[in-house]
Amino acid sequence: MALEGDAVPHLKKALRIIQHRGQEAAGIAVYNGKTISYHRGMGLVHEVLAGRQYNSLVGNIGIGHVRYSTSGSSCAENCQPITVTTKEGDLALAHNGDIVNAASIRTKLQSEGWAFLTSTDSEIIVRIMATELSISPDPIRAIKTVMKTLEGAYSITMMLGGRIFGFRDPYGFRPLCLGKLPGGYVLASESSIFDVLRGEFIRDILPGEIVEITPTGVTSTRTPAAPHKAHCMFEWVYFARPDAVIDGREVYQVRTKIGNILAKEQPVKADVVVPVPDSGRAHALGYAEGSGIPYAEGFMKNRYIERTFILPDQSQRDEGVLLKLNPIRSTVAGKRVVIVDDSIVRGTTMLKIVQMTRRAGAKEVHVRIGCPPVIAPCFYGVDMKTREQFAALNRTPQQIAELITADSVGYISQAGLVEALGIPESELCLACVNGEYPTRIVGEKMRFQKTLEV
Repeated sequence: MALEGDAVPHLKKALRIIQHRGQEAAGIAVYNGKTISYHRGMGLVHEVLAGRQYNSLVGNIGIGHVRYSTSGSSCAENCQPITVTTKEGDLALAHNGDIVNAASIRTKLQSEGWAFLTSTDSEIIVRIMATELSISPDPIRAIKTVMKTLEGAYSITMMLGGRIFGFRDPYGFRPLCLGKLPGGYVLASESSIFDVLRGEFIRDILPGEIVEITPTGVTSTRTPAAPHKAHCMFEWVYFARPDAVIDGREVYQVRTKIGNILAKEQPVKADVVVPVPDSGRAHALGYAEGSGIPYAEGFMKNRYIERTFILPDQSQRDEGVLLKLNPIRSTVAGKRVVIVDDSIVRGTTMLKIVQMTRRAGAKEVHVRIGCPPVIAPCFYGVDMKTREQFAALNRTPQQIAELITADSVGYISQAGLVEALGIPESELCLACVNGEYPTRIVGEKMRFQKTLEV
């Protein structure tokens, strides 16, 4: 964020708008005209960005981050933005995504004498940047070298002294977009920030693009994009806010279309369609529209409980479901109920939802899911690391229904999901549902690869 006035309150508001993307930690770093100062910690944005240290921050240029840990443990040391001092001045960096070759880079850097303060792959990016800046003061050249070194998913904002840069990996896994507020320019993961802060969405940062923003303008440098992009389908299915526009597709419209197609692919005789709030709501509206079955709210959501899928361990997720949802008995009692949600990954959440619906008096409980069965790990920024945790692995839909105690389970097909997204299949990352990865992963099949052997 680069503004003519104080950026600190805007950064805090922006992070609260995208709090759904990470709940474990938050932080901001700002340039005060001489040095970069920062405040970060474990907790939600409003909990962390408060108190004397936060109130002492001032600067018209800054970056912020909310953390959802997929690489590195959930602890204070791994909070972002990461800040260091380099030959060319203070540097701060915030990263969304996962670096696939992080372990080999870390080993190489350690053999060269580097010591690491965190267990995140994001610190590796900082170390490479610092090394490159010691060779040449040109930050664009340094970023290009970083991009050539890294494999995997990264959307990054970086502050070097009083300059702010953003860059996106050549595949475009994770979102990054450009907007304008009164008095300056902003880079963000989701366009919703610009709407809420009364700004203007300009465009998405292109895969492989580097931009620099100032209070008065934007400059762009293109690096080669991958032959085929790999936009993460899970952004539209679950992660992003419904009002966000990502790579030209409004999330709400995609989700309602997913539900519409799901109704045609997985019909069922029922009395009411109910969503799992909030991420399943648009899917359910689409399903009701496509099926002709009435839609109704079937669960009361506790607004003070955060997202359960992105909590760092299973016990927290289980407890979170029980605290977050409670059925509305008048909606479900004595009825054949269709529960619509965005995805089933581990199955533990849906099991509890089905059981609470039955306890509320539902005659039948059918589950419909707006994502194909998740069967393979994600190495690009979603916390789905091992096959053993997936409910759909080596199970038929009927077996999954038995696992979660539902009368039936139905998933949208991969072709149906692609149709709803309106993006060519070759431009999407669908690895978690088809086991074919956009980048080389040891022991996994690469996209467009005919056999596992190469």
